[in-house]
Amino acid sequence: MSTWPDTRILDLLGIDVPIIQAPMAGATSAAMVIAANQAGALGSIPAAMLSIEQLHETLATVRHASTGPINVNFFCHQPPEPDEECNRHWKALLEPYYRELGADFDAPTPVSNRAPFNVASCEVVEQHRPEVVSFHFGLPEKSLLERVKATGAKVLSSATTVEEAIWLERHGCDAIIAMGYEAGGHRGMFLASDLSSQIGTLALVPQVVDAVSVPVIAAGGIGDARGIAAAFVLGASAVQIGTAYLFTPEATLSRAHHLALLTAQASGTALTNLFTGRPARGLLNRLMRELGPVNPAAPAFPLAGGALMPLKAREEAGFGSQWAGQAVGLKHALSTRELTTLLAAQALKRLTRTPD
Repeated sequence: MSTWPDTRILDLLGIDVPIIQAPMAGATSAAMVIAANQAGALGSIPAAMLSIEQLHETLATVRHASTGPINVNFFCHQPPEPDEECNRHWKALLEPYYRELGADFDAPTPVSNRAPFNVASCEVVEQHRPEVVSFHFGLPEKSLLERVKATGAKVLSSATTVEEAIWLERHGCDAIIAMGYEAGGHRGMFLASDLSSQIGTLALVPQVVDAVSVPVIAAGGIGDARGIAAAFVLGASAVQIGTAYLFTPEATLSRAHHLALLTAQASGTALTNLFTGRPARGLLNRLMRELGPVNPAAPAFPLAGGALMPLKAREEAGFGSQWAGQAVGLKHALSTRELTTLLAAQALKRLTRTPD
């Protein structure tokens, strides 16, 4: 029998330890998902940058190697209307960097895309029937959400404010990820675009717990057992951890990203819209310093990244996105399975320790 003080997420998702390995597009491998599952946590597949064929293949690979429940994460943003004037202005702002690196400024601008959840994605869910389907940027349209729920999948989504959490519960979420300001990667904002509305994990989690009846998963700034224990004290039923898994050998990072992580401090991250057009937390680099982390000239998500693609090959020079959260200073030199097992054991010990 579990001795965790709150077992609602364990019971809801069918996992042994209340840890969700965050779905990190470009960094999460099938091996990471499998290892997280083998440690009793919920392994998560990020689908936003996968083709339908790649998603089929990844799900099949994980299912073959693991008997644990699988989480598949989708973006559900609305693709923006084309704005050629905005795109030209943005590329012109980047022209000095093209000249410096010898990139062809006059070549057609590559297309940057993040696939939102759609009918084809839903058909993959219906075929593979993952136990959990999670969303970023709200929820998909009602008919698609109903099809997902009809497979028996539990539905999660991220809230960055109390208002978003209430909205998600009203629209059918089985549990809510309370995403604090500290979290790495894209903010899950969908009811507001003002970054000043964003709340830190310590303040967000208890307010979301008080506002909704479904279980709450804490995310943002949690990188060790102390953070997990604190999340439970605040009322969370589980945690979602991302940045700590970037240090594992199962993470599929560029060499430049990995080296930057090893020397990064908590103060070395910032929210930026430069690389995709939506706020996302990553390691500070040259482009963020010189253009400002948040620049109004950046086209809407996900189009901003197109003009940057010819520059990203020089990631080590400061032209690539390197997502990470504020817990980046809590480094672990362990595999995914070892890290998950250690964090769960240490957190449980803290939570069940009796006073002297």
